[in-house]
Amino acid sequence: MTQIHHRYATVRGQRLFYREAGPADGPAVVLLHGFPTSSFMFRHLIPLLADRYHVIAPDHLGFGLSDAPPADEFDYTFDALADLTSDLLARLGVTRYALYVQDYGAPVGWRLALAAPDAVTAIITQNGNAYEAGFGEEFWKPVREYWQERNPRTEAAMRQALTLEATQWQYLHGVPDESLVSPDTWHHDFALLSRPGNDLVQLDLFADYAGNVPLYPKLHAYLRDSRVPVLAVWGRNDEIFRPGGALAFADDAPGAEICLLDGGHFLLESHLDDVASTVRRFLHRTLP
Repeated sequence: MTQIHHRYATVRGQRLFYREAGPADGPAVVLLHGFPTSSFMFRHLIPLLADRYHVIAPDHLGFGLSDAPPADEFDYTFDALADLTSDLLARLGVTRYALYVQDYGAPVGWRLALAAPDAVTAIITQNGNAYEAGFGEEFWKPVREYWQERNPRTEAAMRQALTLEATQWQYLHGVPDESLVSPDTWHHDFALLSRPGNDLVQLDLFADYAGNVPLYPKLHAYLRDSRVPVLAVWGRNDEIFRPGGALAFADDAPGAEICLLDGGHFLLESHLDDVASTVRRFLHRTLP
C-alpha cells in the first residue's frame, strides 16, 4: 500500500499543506489543483503514480488545509500563488519536475514554467486552460462582466459560484454516470469555501483571473520554443473549459498528445483509471 505523507511547510510566513509520496530520487511530478478544491482532488491519483514518481501536491493558499489569511491581510493573486508554490518546491529541493495542472492550477503552473522554463520536464493539463478557445461562453459571461467592473450586481453573480449547488454542479455536469462521483467531494469543498472570510478571498481571485489571459501568447511561445512534452487529457463535456482548449495545445506544442474522455470538469472522479493509465504512459515515454 502506497504511503502518502501529509505535511506542512512555512513559506513566506504562510503555512502550506502538501501531500507527498513516492521515491525521493524518482522523477518529480507536481500536482496543482483547481477551484474550489485542494490536493484532496488527487487523493486517488497519487498512489497510482507514486510507485515510480516523486509526487508532490500542495494546497494553494486560501484552499484546503493551507493557511487562509483574510483578503485584507494578503493580496490574493495568481502571481502570489505561483511565488508560494515556487518557494515551496525550492524548500523541498525540487528543481526539475513535470507539471500536472487543473483549472486554477493551470495559471499557477504557467507562471512557474515561464519563470523557469528549464525546470519543467513535461506538462499534463487536465481541464487546465491556456487558450481563448477553451472558455465556455455561457459560463464565463458573468465572470467577464466581473472583470470589467466589480460592483454589487456583478459580485452577486460571482457569489453564486460559492454555493453548494454550484460546487455540486462542477462535479456532476457532463458526467454520464453521476453515481460514480462521491458526494463527499462537493461537501468537502463547500465546507472549506464556507470558512469565515473565504468568500472575499475567492472574489479577489475571480477578479485576478483576468490577468491570466494576457499570459497566453507568452505561454504559446514557450511551448513552441521549449518543445516541452504536453499531454492534454480533458473531459469533453466540461462547460467551464471546453474541449477546444485541449485541442488548441496541438497548435503550439509539437507532438502534443490530446485525449478527450466522456466526462466533465473533475475527470478524476469518474475516469480515474483512464486518466492514470494515460498519464503513466505519457510520463514513461517523456521522462528519463
